[in-house]
Amino acid sequence: MTAQQRDMVHQILRNAPFDLGGDVAVHRPLLEKMLTVQPLPEDVRMTPGQLGGVPVIDIDIDGVEPRGTIFHTHGGGFAVGSARGSVGLAANLARKTGMRAVSVDYRLAPEHPYPAALQDVTAAYRALVEQAGDAEHVVVSGESAGGNLAIELLITGRLRGLTMPAAAVLFSPMTDLTVSGDSYATKAELDPSVSAQSIRTRVRDYLDATGTAPTNPLVSPIFADLSGLPPLLIQAGSHEVLLDDATSLAVKAAADGVAVILDITAGVPHVFQAFAAVLDEGNTALDRAARFIGDNLA
Repeated sequence: MTAQQRDMVHQILRNAPFDLGGDVAVHRPLLEKMLTVQPLPEDVRMTPGQLGGVPVIDIDIDGVEPRGTIFHTHGGGFAVGSARGSVGLAANLARKTGMRAVSVDYRLAPEHPYPAALQDVTAAYRALVEQAGDAEHVVVSGESAGGNLAIELLITGRLRGLTMPAAAVLFSPMTDLTVSGDSYATKAELDPSVSAQSIRTRVRDYLDATGTAPTNPLVSPIFADLSGLPPLLIQAGSHEVLLDDATSLAVKAAADGVAVILDITAGVPHVFQAFAAVLDEGNTALDRAARFIGDNLA
């Protein structure tokens, strides 16, 4: 059954009109429709709000007394995607952990290049921790470019003396904006939705206006000193061009003395956890993420 599920997900992604590297005016609404076409479970409550002046969506599960907060940053190459588009994934993780979630609507490139998104994520996280009184029951998560912002939040937060969260969960994170990993070539035929060309387009949108080098540790965390960061779980699929971004970050984190788990699932694409409702591998990966979070909460 899972082979059929994997084939179905790959076909959905290959046949989708969305192009990560396309014109943002066209592809922002296309991605939003793709991510929100499936109704949320009836017990998921979304409440628009703000943290540190940044728009967010608070996500609660009816009947759950939350044991903490998942602070989630959405994907989309820094240029597309939204807090609403990631509610399904964040809510699923919240349900499995008995937590609430906050999905952050950070500013997007090219209108707002680096460091706007990181500034927004940092401001929202700081406000959440101030609101909670501590970060012992806060877990940071993010997918794709949101995974980049999640780990960069920890790096810049450590430099600024912010209280670290209990842990971080990164789904298919972008970690090397030089776009130089071997998997961009070796996985090109297998990845149904992401390409080196599309990533390079989005990196230019994110960095070029400010002249920021892709080797800057605050945009490419594989070049950063990761020492002092909280435990990390990094999940990726074997059929994605960003595979080396995930593995390289895990190696760097381990070398810098960070407790890290690298969790690779065979035969699945980029951010496969978003298909947990129809893909067994996505659901079991979120189960593993939930156990990791539970093991690291105070």
